[in-house]
Amino acid sequence: MKKSGRRGRGGVVLAAAVLLAGTPGVASGAENPPLRPLAEDLRTGDAACAHGQDAPYVPEKPRLEAVFRDPDPSARLSAEFEVWWTDAEGAERRGTLTTTASTVGSPVRLTPSFDVPQDTLVSWRVRSVASQGAVSPWSDEEGGHACRFVVDATHPEAPEVTSDRYDDTTWWDGVGVYGGFTFDSPSDDVVAYHYRFIGGTERTVEPEEEGGAATIRFAPSKSGTDYLTVRATDRAGNTSAESAFWFRVAEGRAPVARWKLADETAETGPALRAGDGVTFQDTAPYGTGLDGSARLDGAGNGYLTPDEPVVDTRKTYAVGGWVRPGRTDRAMTVAGQDAADGTSAFTLGLRPTGDGDADWAFRFGGATVSGGGPETGDWAHVLGVFDAEDDTVRLYVDGRQVGEKAQATPVAAPGAFQLGRARGDGGDRWHGDLADVRVWDRLVVPGEAKELGRQEPQRVGGWDFESVADGAAPGSEGGPLTLHEGADVYRYVDDWDCWLDPDCVPARSALKGNAHVELDGSTGHATAGGPVVETGGSWTVGAYVRFAETAPDEPMTVLSQGGGHGDAFQVRYDPATGMWQLVVTDGDTADAARTVVSQHARPAYGQPADQEIVVVHDDAADRITLYVDGGGGEAASASFDSAWAAEGPLQVGRGRTADGWGEYFHGAVDNVRVFTGALAADEIWRAMQ
Repeated sequence: MKKSGRRGRGGVVLAAAVLLAGTPGVASGAENPPLRPLAEDLRTGDAACAHGQDAPYVPEKPRLEAVFRDPDPSARLSAEFEVWWTDAEGAERRGTLTTTASTVGSPVRLTPSFDVPQDTLVSWRVRSVASQGAVSPWSDEEGGHACRFVVDATHPEAPEVTSDRYDDTTWWDGVGVYGGFTFDSPSDDVVAYHYRFIGGTERTVEPEEEGGAATIRFAPSKSGTDYLTVRATDRAGNTSAESAFWFRVAEGRAPVARWKLADETAETGPALRAGDGVTFQDTAPYGTGLDGSARLDGAGNGYLTPDEPVVDTRKTYAVGGWVRPGRTDRAMTVAGQDAADGTSAFTLGLRPTGDGDADWAFRFGGATVSGGGPETGDWAHVLGVFDAEDDTVRLYVDGRQVGEKAQATPVAAPGAFQLGRARGDGGDRWHGDLADVRVWDRLVVPGEAKELGRQEPQRVGGWDFESVADGAAPGSEGGPLTLHEGADVYRYVDDWDCWLDPDCVPARSALKGNAHVELDGSTGHATAGGPVVETGGSWTVGAYVRFAETAPDEPMTVLSQGGGHGDAFQVRYDPATGMWQLVVTDGDTADAARTVVSQHARPAYGQPADQEIVVVHDDAADRITLYVDGGGGEAASASFDSAWAAEGPLQVGRGRTADGWGEYFHGAVDNVRVFTGALAADEIWRAMQ
């Protein structure tokens, strides 16, 4: 089908019969004429010099370009271009143009000043002219060829968009399930379609043949009403108007099998049979809503199985769950499914790295992807995904993709699904804990993987000093916080007499609520009854602070927790730099290596400033972050992968120094908060109230 309104080649009438005349008086018999321009040094617009079927289509009269070569690098040459075509009546039309002289090797460019017809094959050539009048052969002589192009300024028609799955009236299944979209423009010279989904980047797909349709495959990553926009581009680079296609995406299908593993029952799919090496317990990863897990002893009977397959591995599938290894020095299997040849079609678990450690790994169809750095005794969420659209495997650990996706050859797995063991070289029996294992017959998209691997932070300590009694601030979590000498509770009381007394100075408000603790900077501090922060994992600690009216001249520590010799972390202020600091160490020694992140304190503008200081250790990401004025304020972060468990009590107002306890804080502290888990920046403000 031709473009609407397009006329056949040769049907355009030349508007002007007389073109520019050739350059007069050019001598062609010079003793040393310039070199003939070569085709590889010529360009038609952005395209290389081409002829025949390779002649480029351009949306407008193109710029012609030549680069001249000459044995004399100081030579200055001008260019004579000749352009010609055959008009609708069969008559040849020619025109010439000459440039001013330029240095050899510099591009010479011009655009024809006369009209060039559309939909007509136009040719051009060039030769160089020396200052003394000598000319080179034309670029199409002596074995060369003319450059050709066709001007096409007609835009293609907008494409029609259809789908084999989605429409704008029905909620179709769904997140993680592929559907097809076909783009087809009525114009016969379309070479590409440019499309974009809501919130996505623009992508391009090309039809198999010019003017044909093109189909893409798409797996939605979120539910709801969505749309895509599509434009067609023809061979000249002209684009069409935009077409839009609205469609509705349902939630992702539920897993085909799910076992929370508080016992052998299944929430979805077949029930499990547990070997003698399996015990069920009420231990579960925090912040997941789970209330139990299965402990496998790593021996021969430490496994669970439904004695049947649960997913067709020749199609797209995913498998994942919460795991806590009892050791990380060998290959161990979390999950697998038996193949017909006596091996496992896939395995998810641990694979040795060759240095005595192991990484998380997902193996299927001859491909293995690994990474993530497991830690003995720590919960992690591992998820393997096979995408049958492009035959690739991916691995997610704690919601983050690790390693590079790998190409796999799908294999059938008609045998039983297994937890804790695998046939063939899948690895040893699992030694450790398993919880909430799920299997899907679709993609688990990155957003879902992130949510599956998220542990909701849990508050384990909170003190606001509103009701201190007998020298201790009660806490609903973390037990009481005992105030020591030099730590006093300040209570704000409205002074109604100030409006009658011009010399009265109203009391300053408490940091939060009606009370806070004030520390004297020499002995004042408060301590919990024991460790509150689980410093070996992910944690968040924060407080509101206000400096005393006298500016500090020595470092001051607001929060810390350590062991017998040093602190695992300190939150401190350094007056020499005017910065808040989060300091973490790699062990319980006086000379432990320190990692420090710093952030400027907010200026006080003549009076003590109230500031919210929050620090976060994300164990899964091996990262520490310091926030000043909460998640909406300034932040600084650094890598840190040497966390250790500090068994000493949480300290408010002091930290360890080379000489023992010191760096006592001088000022006010309020709303001390401690969380197991890493708070995200947008969660901090609400959590700190």
